[in-house]
Amino acid sequence: MAHMTNGASTQTLTLVDEFLLTLLNEEAGYFHQVPGWDLNCAVVGAALAELSLRSRVDTDLDSLILLDGTPTGDAALDPILEKIADEPGRHSAQYWVERLAIRGESIIDVTLERLVDLKVLEHHDGGFWTLARAGWQANLRGQSDDQTAAEFVKTRIGRAIFGEELPDPRDAIIISLTNTCDVLRLIFQLDDESAARVEHLCKIDLIGRAIADAITDSIAGPLLRRSAFAKAIPVVSLVKMLRNPHVRSGNLPAVFADLAEEYGPVFQIKVPFGQRMIFLCGPGTNRWVHRHGRMYLRARDYLEEFEKVYGGSGILPTLDGADHFRYRKTIQPAYSRTRLETQLTNFCTYARRHMATWSVGESRSAVPMCRKLVNSEMSPLTVSIDSQDVVDDLHKFKERALQTHIGRTMPKFMLKTPAMKRRAKLIDEVVARVQRVHTPAQRAGCPRDLADDLLSMHANDRQLLPESNLRFVLSAPLIASMYVGDQLSFIIHAMLLQPEFHDKIRAEADALFADGDPDHETVTGPATDVTRRFIMECMRLYPIIPISIRNVMNSTVVEGYELPEGARVFIAQTATHYMSDLFPEPFKFDIDRYKPPRTEHLGIGYAPYGLGTHVCLGSRWTEMQLALNLLLIVRHFTLQIVPEDYKLKISPVPSMSPNKKLKFRIVEQRHELPV
Repeated sequence: MAHMTNGASTQTLTLVDEFLLTLLNEEAGYFHQVPGWDLNCAVVGAALAELSLRSRVDTDLDSLILLDGTPTGDAALDPILEKIADEPGRHSAQYWVERLAIRGESIIDVTLERLVDLKVLEHHDGGFWTLARAGWQANLRGQSDDQTAAEFVKTRIGRAIFGEELPDPRDAIIISLTNTCDVLRLIFQLDDESAARVEHLCKIDLIGRAIADAITDSIAGPLLRRSAFAKAIPVVSLVKMLRNPHVRSGNLPAVFADLAEEYGPVFQIKVPFGQRMIFLCGPGTNRWVHRHGRMYLRARDYLEEFEKVYGGSGILPTLDGADHFRYRKTIQPAYSRTRLETQLTNFCTYARRHMATWSVGESRSAVPMCRKLVNSEMSPLTVSIDSQDVVDDLHKFKERALQTHIGRTMPKFMLKTPAMKRRAKLIDEVVARVQRVHTPAQRAGCPRDLADDLLSMHANDRQLLPESNLRFVLSAPLIASMYVGDQLSFIIHAMLLQPEFHDKIRAEADALFADGDPDHETVTGPATDVTRRFIMECMRLYPIIPISIRNVMNSTVVEGYELPEGARVFIAQTATHYMSDLFPEPFKFDIDRYKPPRTEHLGIGYAPYGLGTHVCLGSRWTEMQLALNLLLIVRHFTLQIVPEDYKLKISPVPSMSPNKKLKFRIVEQRHELPV
């Protein structure tokens, strides 16, 4: 058993731990792709082998026998041991592999949590994993090593494969498991001689051989393939969908929650003369997308035409796999909340400077008002320029591009009107402004921003970030202000409708800014608890991006329904926000959902930032920016909804935002705006 040491404390890695570490492909940020059923069988096999090595069970080529039902104290192993103990009679190892395969995902979850707790792995937003090089280090047979745990396991396996000595039983079992999953060849370059040695090593340990044979037979059995039981995908008529009462208000998550309740988690809508639209709606499909979507779904296909609008190819939203992870990991610091925390004073200065343009008594259209406020902060903080004079035009261009190439609600020539051509040229103007202020001399002594990171990335890896993509990436923060601004407009509207929450948020703001601008720990601590939970509830009820679109690159079965290769899938990840079994009384505004013991947001049903590898990179930044803006607004102003009888209607395309009729009147300035 591989021992993990850190000071005086000692932990051990199980076969399940080591097997998953062997599968880790750090370049891709995930694990070597093993089909779900195959992986579940292999993980269960590793658990059974571990129980055998601990003398809890005994196995041979014909049967698996319980020796000792005493719990091991391991959360991944004990449920399996209990299941074996509860079922009398003697069964083969293959029987138990197949019987317990359904527990494979829960075993993986528990194991990954354990490896994170041991500081062997680090988990990143988007479901990515990397080795924690500064954490626990392998120490086997009392000898310290500078390698990480995963590297040490692979080194041991490599010595066994390419050396002459026979491995110990644990290493032989790991070799057998990885070879059975057809992953060993992806880790090592195996020639004919080493491949023959692998086959030999897989047979020397009786336990490993029995488990490997059981897994192989289970994987090969065609009747065990879930696709054999695939059901026909229900068809929802377009008329049926359009008659849903929530269509009129534009509330897409509520629409799809209703359809999922009636038709199930997977259904299709056939549009006349159009490609069928397959929708995934529900906690089960959310979980599948989050965990397994990267193996079956691809973002590039539906975004390919859109990225050409900006003259790019391989922009972050269209990337998948290892390139996506590498790109994301490189610019992650620029989108982190930590980067914003270091510039809180500047943030408040930019926000107040823009608020100084507001006049008591005037009414402003809610959406552009909030977009301009957010951009007044985001533009200087991320790309160090003032873009207020062009941001409205850039937003209109982006919306038109999305409508023509993503939503396809407009013909493509609508993006080539004289007005749109003029707006397209402004993108080059923004890029020129950014580049002018990002020379070494101009940046000396300045805090690092997103543009610094992007330009460094371009200089260091011109294939991953070519010059042709700079138009998109350097203007992207200005576009992000559109989404964050629209979310803020929903939040302000919800607050003004509910005086009891307005008063509580105002009280938090007055206390927060009473003695000047707060530090980041105060902003994210108990002092803003109501504000943060209020924002979370607004994001549940009014998520800006309610649907993600992907193409199926590998056919698969989800919730019993087959998704064929080439199909376009609409993932309504926020439909769960309106499902009563996840969020009781889903139409009720209830910020206590996010307090213990309820913590309803911790499940897979809360997905305002998306799911899987393409989850919003700046989610933590956005949460803080929304909270600061709301607190600054109520600290300095009293707003009112105009017209007073306004009933919220949502413009759902290309993203969700309040419709143009919503306005905010500036009724009062409560406190001075410090210069």
